[in-house]
Amino acid sequence: MERSVLERLDFGKMGYGCKHYRRRCRIRAPCCNELYSCRHCHNEATSMLSKPLDRHELVRQDVEHVVCSVCDTEQPVAQVCTNCGVRLGEYFCSICKFFDDETGKQQFHCDDCGICRVGGRENFFHCNKCGSCYSTTLRDNHLCVENSMRHHCPICYEYLFDSLKDTAVMKCGHTMHSECYHEMIKRDNYCCPICSRSIIDMSRTWKRIDEEIEATVMPEDYQNRKVWILCNDCNDTTEVYFHIIGHKCGHCNSYNTRSIAPPVLPQ
Repeated sequence: MERSVLERLDFGKMGYGCKHYRRRCRIRAPCCNELYSCRHCHNEATSMLSKPLDRHELVRQDVEHVVCSVCDTEQPVAQVCTNCGVRLGEYFCSICKFFDDETGKQQFHCDDCGICRVGGRENFFHCNKCGSCYSTTLRDNHLCVENSMRHHCPICYEYLFDSLKDTAVMKCGHTMHSECYHEMIKRDNYCCPICSRSIIDMSRTWKRIDEEIEATVMPEDYQNRKVWILCNDCNDTTEVYFHIIGHKCGHCNSYNTRSIAPPVLPQ
C-alpha cells in the first residue's frame, strides 16, 4: 500500500514543466488570470506585450491557484494534487508558492530574503547589511554595501535579488551577474562599473606603467606641470606631476585615477 502511494506521488516526475523548472503544475496568475508554467514564463510573455501599460510582473506570493499537469484539475496551492494524488513538486514552498522536481539544486527558503534560494542552506549565510544570501566563503570576507543585491546588474540591467543567474561580489562590495563579470574581464575592463574601483589585483599592471613612465620623457614644457588627481581605489586626492601615460596615486600607488579641479582652500 505504501509503495503504491509513493508511486502515485512520484508519477510524472521530471516529465512536465518549462525551461526554468521541472514541475507537475501550472500556476494561475492572479494579475491577468492566465495560466503559465512559472512566474518567469509569465514575466517573459507579458514583457513582450505591445502596449507598455499592459506589461507587468507576477508576485510569486500572490499565486492562489494551480492546475495539475497530470489530471488538469485546478485547485488551491498545495504540494499534492487533491484529485489524482500526484506530488506537484518534489520541492515545495508554501510561502513562495514554489514547486520544483529538480531537488539536486538543493533549494531552501531564506526567511530573511523572503524567497527560495538554491545551493544548499549549509553553503550560504544571510548578510543583513547587504540584504541577501551569500556563499559562506564570503563570511567576514567581503565589503558590505547596504542592499547591494537589491538593484539591477550594471551590465545587463536584470534585477539581481531574485535572478536565476549566479552573482559575483566584487572587492568593492558591489554585485553583478557572474557571466557579466567574466565578460567584462575578457574585454580588459578591470573597474567596477558602479564605483570605478579596481576589481582585481592590479599591482603587476601598475609596475609595468611605472616602467613605461620612467622610459618616456615628457617634453620640457610639461616636465614641471602638476595636476590634482582623485584615486578611484582609495578616494584620496593628490597633486602629482603630469604625464601622458598616467598619474600615480601618492597614497596607494594605484594608476586608477582621474584628473580633478584643484581643491578650494579656505579663505
